[in-house]
Amino acid sequence: MKQTTNTILMIRPVGFRMNEQTAVNNYYQKVLENVLPSTVNAKAQEEFDNYVEKLKSYGVNVIVVSDTVETDTPDSIFPNNWISFHQDGTVALYPMFAENRRLERREDILDILEEQGFLIENVVDYTSAEASDVFLEGTGSLLLDRENKKAYCALSPRADEELFIEFCEDFEYTPVVFTANQTVNGERKAIYHTNVMMCLAETFAVICLDCIDDKKERKNVVKQLKEDGKEVITITEDQVNNFAGNMLQVRGANDERFLVMSQAAYDCLSKDQINKIEKHCKIISSSLDVIEGCGGGSARCMMAEVFLPKA
Repeated sequence: MKQTTNTILMIRPVGFRMNEQTAVNNYYQKVLENVLPSTVNAKAQEEFDNYVEKLKSYGVNVIVVSDTVETDTPDSIFPNNWISFHQDGTVALYPMFAENRRLERREDILDILEEQGFLIENVVDYTSAEASDVFLEGTGSLLLDRENKKAYCALSPRADEELFIEFCEDFEYTPVVFTANQTVNGERKAIYHTNVMMCLAETFAVICLDCIDDKKERKNVVKQLKEDGKEVITITEDQVNNFAGNMLQVRGANDERFLVMSQAAYDCLSKDQINKIEKHCKIISSSLDVIEGCGGGSARCMMAEVFLPKA
């Protein structure tokens, strides 16, 4: 099993804005004062296009699908929350916390991938859990160590433990469960997505251990990572607020590995942290200020990794 892929699915926004339905438990979102919605969307499109160009310039195969104007889907730019793709040709569909995010799930995206020569053998659909207010938001909630068959999940209103265990049974992953918190107005509250505070690469992991308040859980997460030979590179809660946990390792031309992150994430890292990462692979960074500010998500959230086999 491969941990990284050369093919990424990305959704170009048409009505991007701050999603009021997700803001209730995504504490990274901000309202940009005195900025027209059309300006916000235009800026997000510009950031998106520059980001895609940058990835392509390094040889990453990016499949861009445009969002539709018919649905009000302000967060469609983050497809990794509703879909994941697996090497045996399986696609998983996930239950989403915000009602307007459920409209992001589009069957035609599977058709587009098949047209590109990818094989889809099976669809595992967890979305009926929404009727019971149970959620598990794709690879935002689940961090998959595909090589070592371990799945890491920080429980939150958007990541239900029972459904996570069900996923692990279906896909044959060993579950690693913990709670990750952030300080909001002096209170510790669950971080909405695991991939905001942690990134799993082939030979290393970037993680904010300070977010895991329970010492036993923290020790277990470190033990699991080290068992699999990964170097643990720690970041601070302040760096998490700058999206330094929201990174993804991808393959570019000639199978070269890159760690992709936003410019804000890169700028908040120390020299030492950058050196540690660059021992493993090069870094690609791109400015995503408006997308991060309004969307409360960053570089990793925008990429749905395609691991499907080719026909």
